[in-house]
Amino acid sequence: MSLYDIIFYLFAIITLGSALIVVSSKNIVHSAFSLLFTFFGVAGIYVLLNADFIAVVQLIVYVGGILILIIFGVMLTNKITDVQIKSETIQIIPATIAVGIFAGILTAALLKTDWYTSNPASYDQTIFEIGRQLVTTYVLPFELAGILLLIALIGSVMIARREKE
Repeated sequence: MSLYDIIFYLFAIITLGSALIVVSSKNIVHSAFSLLFTFFGVAGIYVLLNADFIAVVQLIVYVGGILILIIFGVMLTNKITDVQIKSETIQIIPATIAVGIFAGILTAALLKTDWYTSNPASYDQTIFEIGRQLVTTYVLPFELAGILLLIALIGSVMIARREKE
């Protein structure tokens, strides 16, 4: 087992373990912080797969934007220690059977598939190529997306600043 494999499995364990805490914890603060580790683990796996641009976007958008917003929302909520998350446990047996069947199908597909392997692309090529495509081939959709995001930002500011009548 190489160092690459060990690091990959470490990120996979971090991702799966923290994701399990996110869905099973009854404390919403623990779930929010576990989501942080889940996003970091996924970003680490992206880096290992030479998808550096997606890894950076994962960190900026999910960790830097969405997760911080969730954590601030949770922290600024009143009576956060009194929040009780109720989960119904009456469907455990059918859910266990369904998950077992699905896991069996996935395992069979994993083992019987003839996986195609190739040499990974060069590390520097992805960001350069994405940047070149954005300013040449896809410049119009890129600019339209920017204008749309600007309109959404201005609209949200107008809604947030609207005075109560």
